[in-house]
Amino acid sequence: MAPVELGIPAPPTSPIPARRASRQIMVGTVPVGGGAPVSVQSMTTTRTADIDATLQQIAELTAAGCEIVRVAVPTHDDADALPAIAATSPIPVIADIHFQPRYVFAAIDAGCAAVRVNPGNIKKFDDKTKDIAAAARAARVPIRIGVNAGSLDPRLLATHGHASAEALVESALWECSLFEEHGFRDIKLSVKHHDPLIMISAYRKLAQRCDYPLHLGVTEAGPLLPGTVKSAVAFGILLAEGIGDTIRVSLSAPPVEEVKVGHQILQSLGLRPRRLEIVSCPGCGRAQVDVHTLAEQVSAAFEDFPIPLRIAVMGCVVNGPGEAREADLGVSAGNGKGQIFVHGTVIATVPEHQIVERLREEALQLTKGLREATS
Repeated sequence: MAPVELGIPAPPTSPIPARRASRQIMVGTVPVGGGAPVSVQSMTTTRTADIDATLQQIAELTAAGCEIVRVAVPTHDDADALPAIAATSPIPVIADIHFQPRYVFAAIDAGCAAVRVNPGNIKKFDDKTKDIAAAARAARVPIRIGVNAGSLDPRLLATHGHASAEALVESALWECSLFEEHGFRDIKLSVKHHDPLIMISAYRKLAQRCDYPLHLGVTEAGPLLPGTVKSAVAFGILLAEGIGDTIRVSLSAPPVEEVKVGHQILQSLGLRPRRLEIVSCPGCGRAQVDVHTLAEQVSAAFEDFPIPLRIAVMGCVVNGPGEAREADLGVSAGNGKGQIFVHGTVIATVPEHQIVERLREEALQLTKGLREATS
């Protein structure tokens, strides 16, 4: 849903330059590259062979805004589950293949929207590219060549000594050349590393040497907080340079959190229309209310709110009025009460325990009035 205009100042135009020109592929119904919006991906954590659990998690990811989902296929049972999952999933499914090239063909036959292969750990992968290219072309299934620092081709490790940016790029382009020999170019590339600086360098080099769409990722980024920081820094730098066509925030956390963080990164860069946004102060010695708890309560109360309002939650009068002018709705709290703002104007003062309820009521009134005005 597009942001609702509530008479507040428009956000500044994104300073991001023109996106890097890349060819476009279709991952199911989702265009990737070629100027298409940057898509948000995640990966299930269930055993793929457990079809019900996997589809349930895909449904949760879809509800959170995930646009493409990847499922792991390490066993024969997982491969057998792919037809049911691909046919039922509400968003395109990518099969993630390591070690066994036969599962690539099984994923294509199963109707998966794309296949991710990691050439560094698939035995004799180079000898299979002709057959994989033929099967993928016939089914119109794109291939993501995903190079990881932790599973780089041993030949390149021997040459470069470590998983450098140059080694990652060389691996990706070498595997691309094998597919290109057979006329297959429906390819997406990734060169992931756990070190954001090496990852950034690798993607910059790769972006200069090919026009394939790029999937951004910091592999093994870590738990929620450090993983979010690493990904936000790396993605922010690259996306601000116009590099990147689809992203996955890899976290040691529930995959829904990956999707939330991914959307927040894109919104912060102006690459996505904003959703509901909570603007809250960090709290300081001036605060006369537990700002952290209040902000969490407001966030929880508006988690399912369908209109992308900007709501300010402030703990004192220093920044509260100013922030309220920039928000659709807000509160400046302290001394056991809260001043409720709408469009920057104080419309009520309520006891602290009524703040969340009153904000919700005013939000409903705002959206009701907008609907009536536009109907």
